[in-house]
Amino acid sequence: MTEQKKGSIIAGLFWMLIISILLFWIPSIGPLIAGIVGGKKSGGVGNAIIAALLPAILLGGLLFLFGSALTGAPLIGFVAGAGAFVLVVSNVGPLLIGAVIGGLLTD
Repeated sequence: MTEQKKGSIIAGLFWMLIISILLFWIPSIGPLIAGIVGGKKSGGVGNAIIAALLPAILLGGLLFLFGSALTGAPLIGFVAGAGAFVLVVSNVGPLLIGAVIGGLLTD
């Protein structure tokens, strides 16, 4: 018999996003809870880590790209994008820890 996967990266990513938005007002605990739920929905530790890191990398890159395009000056866009990337990455720490815990909780 083949064993069927119980989760997906997209499901984990979706749950992490929704819960992070709903619990934004709790600084460290909100992303931790979102990571645990999303990691459990991802189906494993590897999928949970990808689901936690992929949105942060994509959002940081998009903010950098749009910052450069909207200002018309690459240097100012670089500084604005780098600042936004730091803010996004600062939220990933608790989310990543929660994702690993949630990934370990899967059956």
